[in-house]
Amino acid sequence: MLYAPARRESSLDHALVWSAVLLAAIGLVMVYSASIAMAEAERFTGFRPAYFLQRHAAYLVLGAAAAVVFFRVPIWLWQRSAPWLFLFGLGLLVAVLLPGIGREVNGARRWIAVGSATFQPSELVKLFVVLYAADYTVRKAAFMDDVRKGFLPMFGVMAFVAFVLLREPDFGALVVVTAIAMSILFLGGLNWRLFAGLAVLLAGAFAVMIISSPYRLQRILGFMDPWSDAYGTGYQLSHSLIAFGRGEWLGVGLGGSVEKLFYLPEAHTDFLLAVIAEEMGFAGVAVVIGLFAFLVHRAFAVGRQAASLERYFAALAAQGIGIWLAVQAFINMGVNMGMLPTKGLTLPLLSYGGTGIVVNCIALAILFRIDFENRYLMTGGRT
Repeated sequence: MLYAPARRESSLDHALVWSAVLLAAIGLVMVYSASIAMAEAERFTGFRPAYFLQRHAAYLVLGAAAAVVFFRVPIWLWQRSAPWLFLFGLGLLVAVLLPGIGREVNGARRWIAVGSATFQPSELVKLFVVLYAADYTVRKAAFMDDVRKGFLPMFGVMAFVAFVLLREPDFGALVVVTAIAMSILFLGGLNWRLFAGLAVLLAGAFAVMIISSPYRLQRILGFMDPWSDAYGTGYQLSHSLIAFGRGEWLGVGLGGSVEKLFYLPEAHTDFLLAVIAEEMGFAGVAVVIGLFAFLVHRAFAVGRQAASLERYFAALAAQGIGIWLAVQAFINMGVNMGMLPTKGLTLPLLSYGGTGIVVNCIALAILFRIDFENRYLMTGGRT
């Protein structure tokens, strides 16, 4: 157990905290800007322009409250609980597929209804995979060169996760979860030849999944040339690119987006960056990218500091959180800019979505706790 240190000695990395706060604040403003027209026009919102703003603000408050609570949980307890949390997450993924429990939206079963709200288990599983992979790597550190003892157990578990996610289907979440698990294993000392072989196998598996699914293949072909079918498969991407083009260097001004006026689908969720680009221009997008880059950089710095203190689970957990945020942000930005096919992933900390916001806040609370404990131990604190 870590004893509470003096306030001066326990100060956090304020730059790390403020980068997260600024991203959340930008998200709050831009979600309102991107959603106001749709909220005002839709019956289910009660024709209230601030409908999505109010809900997004409530999610941020809930996420902040959860972060305050979970920040007080010591890292050793997260490590001890990691396998059980992961099993709980797997149970939720299976529950989504059960009739009467999972809720289907646009042909996908990714949500569980909780009263009037919905909950997306795959968002929580991303955090649990970070914790489980970090704990697994520390426990199996002596067997990272052994295929049977070190690699196959984790591979079997992740294969089951992949099977369940593809049943929903949620290919985007699968890509993020796979990237998290592989990266943590690599950082934890997985044999590089085994890692390279696994990377090749995964690339082949993803290619087969894309080719064998007409829906995914159609997305890939639409991404490669969105203008060939601008009113069909290329509709989302073509309007996203128009938004980027209209924004130029400094944007058309906050609230001035035309593409959010029912042209760009999911403007307040998956394509929020396109609205930022149109209204704030290249400068606004650069600020968002810079904040994410700094946040991920600090996450890895916290992880390296934990490793220097021989806190290996904490080190891998911190870097795993950084990898998660980096991969998901990169994919979302790539989709918005036409660099990657549409994946259905939100922009962490910015896009509208209750489960994603709350889980992101909890993940950051764990990162802040790791930094807190690092600083405490470096100032002579005792455990």
